[in-house]
Amino acid sequence: MQFGHFDDEAREYVITTPHTPYPWINYLGSQEFFGLVSHTGGGYSFYRDAKMRRLTRYRYNNIPVDDGGRYFSINDGGDVWSPSYRPYKKDLDRFETRHGMGYTRITGERGGLEASVLFFVPVDINAEIHQVTLTNLSDAPKAVDLFSFVEFCLWNAEDDQTNYQRNLSIGEVEVEDGAIYHKTEYRERRNHYAVYAVNAPIAGFDTDRDAYLGYGNGFHEAAVPHAATSQDSVASGWYPIASHHLEAELAPGESRQYTFVLGYLENADDDKWESPGVINKAPARALLARFDDNAKTDAEFARLNEYWDNLLGSYTVSSTDDKLDRMVNIWNQYQCMVTYNMSRSASYFETGMGRGMGFRDSSQDLLGFVHLVPERARERIIDIASTQFEDGSAYHQYQPLTKRGNHALGSGFNDDPLWLILGVAAYIKETGDFAILDEMVPFDNDESLAQPLMEHLKRSFNHPLEKAGPHGLPLIGRADWNDCLNLNCFSSTPGESFQTTENQAGGVAESVFIAGMFAAIGPDYVALARRRGDDAEAERAEKAIADMKQAVIDHGWDGEWFLRAYDFYGNKVGSHENAEGQIWIEPQGFCIMGGIGVDDGKAIKALDSCRERLNTPHGMVLQNPAYTSYQIELGEVSTYPPGYKENGGIFCHNNPWVIIAETVVGRAEHAWEYYKQITPAYREEISEVHRLEPYVYAQMIAGKDASRHGEAKNSWLTGTASWNFVTVSQYLLGVRPGYDGLIVDPCIGAEVADFTVRRQVRGAEYVITVTNSGGKGATLTVDGDVLDGTVVPYAAPGSVVHVSVTV
Repeated sequence: MQFGHFDDEAREYVITTPHTPYPWINYLGSQEFFGLVSHTGGGYSFYRDAKMRRLTRYRYNNIPVDDGGRYFSINDGGDVWSPSYRPYKKDLDRFETRHGMGYTRITGERGGLEASVLFFVPVDINAEIHQVTLTNLSDAPKAVDLFSFVEFCLWNAEDDQTNYQRNLSIGEVEVEDGAIYHKTEYRERRNHYAVYAVNAPIAGFDTDRDAYLGYGNGFHEAAVPHAATSQDSVASGWYPIASHHLEAELAPGESRQYTFVLGYLENADDDKWESPGVINKAPARALLARFDDNAKTDAEFARLNEYWDNLLGSYTVSSTDDKLDRMVNIWNQYQCMVTYNMSRSASYFETGMGRGMGFRDSSQDLLGFVHLVPERARERIIDIASTQFEDGSAYHQYQPLTKRGNHALGSGFNDDPLWLILGVAAYIKETGDFAILDEMVPFDNDESLAQPLMEHLKRSFNHPLEKAGPHGLPLIGRADWNDCLNLNCFSSTPGESFQTTENQAGGVAESVFIAGMFAAIGPDYVALARRRGDDAEAERAEKAIADMKQAVIDHGWDGEWFLRAYDFYGNKVGSHENAEGQIWIEPQGFCIMGGIGVDDGKAIKALDSCRERLNTPHGMVLQNPAYTSYQIELGEVSTYPPGYKENGGIFCHNNPWVIIAETVVGRAEHAWEYYKQITPAYREEISEVHRLEPYVYAQMIAGKDASRHGEAKNSWLTGTASWNFVTVSQYLLGVRPGYDGLIVDPCIGAEVADFTVRRQVRGAEYVITVTNSGGKGATLTVDGDVLDGTVVPYAAPGSVVHVSVTV
């Protein structure tokens, strides 16, 4: 069942009913100001940090679901409704939500009146725009009352939801010329405030929630819209809001348009006041002047569309498969940019209060956006590396507002260091900026400890060697990529964190997955060392990689697949000897990506075991069989019910590693089949099963042991986005940057017979036309000349290079 459709030309997903299986959301903003908006107007806004600079309030897991957001209420002759369907849930003659690139347009029609709201965050402006258009579709005049509504958060979103003994007494606002200013705590500790204003005369306003709703009422019973008159209330403590009342007289066929601006402003400490107790509104007035005419709003919206036109032109494909094209050209890259901005902080599954930017997460996310905004990727790399410790380990997370490591979560996740090498290598391949390796970067944000970035990479490379266990495999520490595999935790206390509880000292629990990472990522460190003329270091690293591969063969091979780990006691994890959790997906992918077992048949055996034991029509499960009881020596992974999350769930994040592994061994048909199983556009027709947005990836799909097999959870903010884009663009379509040229080596199912990739890199454009019969093994012609190999040398900036490929 579908609840909408793709509009590829407009780069939109069009939702045609408010009754989707779950709120389907979009993101607004691309620099510092952001918003989440659902297809029925739910969500919230923040500046830079979803916890510490939250502008509007949102209550997760509310009943009814997705209650609260940006609401526009219409009173049309006593009929009170909203174009977003919520909160009144009145039947609409027509409903449509269009989620586009950085904007959402919600349109509702009822009783001969059409109301449309365009939500967007302009480029480089710290504000959210709500452009409302009312159109009288009837043959009689209409007198319409329009009411806006946002509920202010008291900045710190966590404190806002907990510290009521203080917060119910501190809310403060000012109202001037119809603009509502939220200034809670501005008088003492803050230099920032918010404003919500409209570019038209108002008939009234409200800033007190109880006055607007009426005490005890829900949003759907709001007293002010039903009475068609505002109370002109001024909040003092309790719950500050912003609501404007506008009156519109509409002749038949007439339209009226308004621009509402929700802005974030800062003042210098010595310039906070324009008079005693009155905030300095000069920055706000300047902001509002930029939108005092609807034509200015239209111009800013056009500039936003141009911004996305430029971004999404870096990599495009044209094929006979419209689902492939829309995912590659539009939605997958768009999701990669959202994960760049948000990491794992703010979605409908992440509250924006509990997590910062992940060291591992951000390093992986970089793979999916480096071609779009390389200059910002460079900045992100420096931020990530600055949270590394001198021994090569790192804070697992850092806060986006301060860029400082998160002490609460700490360190000890032993896969973290290697991801930095992968991210830096991807950036250098994309840009040719080897100079970044000489950039002085602090350890633990301490400038006195600064060393060249290359030294950071060296310590990353050495970390798994210095933290090795009895089999010569890397120690797992708190966890590796799977934060729920806690082999040193042994938690038996309800409510304590598996990730932060002090580990038992052991030095035995080892990760075959990290060993596979070392084999796959290590060659990039070798290449960087060699290009800097450090042949001795490159040779040392090559030997270490060879030794690690041999350790995997000697101690990480189980006969039909690769082991997952050794536990605290030195027992195997992910072995046929185990009763449950016999085969795990992660090492099968990364060990083969690292070339382990490719030459002696082990890779094929492991992939065949994945197909037999792990694969389902909805993707590959993480392990099989799932755990049916709590295994204290394994930790959180065994606490989930079978088939969910890390316990036999389908992690769309690690499925791509198996897809890449299938391209390594040349099995194009398997790789293509696995790609389609988890990719949203191919799952659109089963949206009633999948439940989440059919235009972006989810982190997890319930596995074959789950009661609701095929149901997705945790959409948007997941490394799934970047890894699937890397997989489809660089391995299936086979166009990826190298150090000396563009590597062109497709391996995609014969169903995609002919396609053209346009790739912009290092200032040149490459037009790559592929004739494909499946399998692997490309013959290339570059500008009419047959090429020896698959590496197309980089051309001068401004060049257009034509490449013909036969697979």
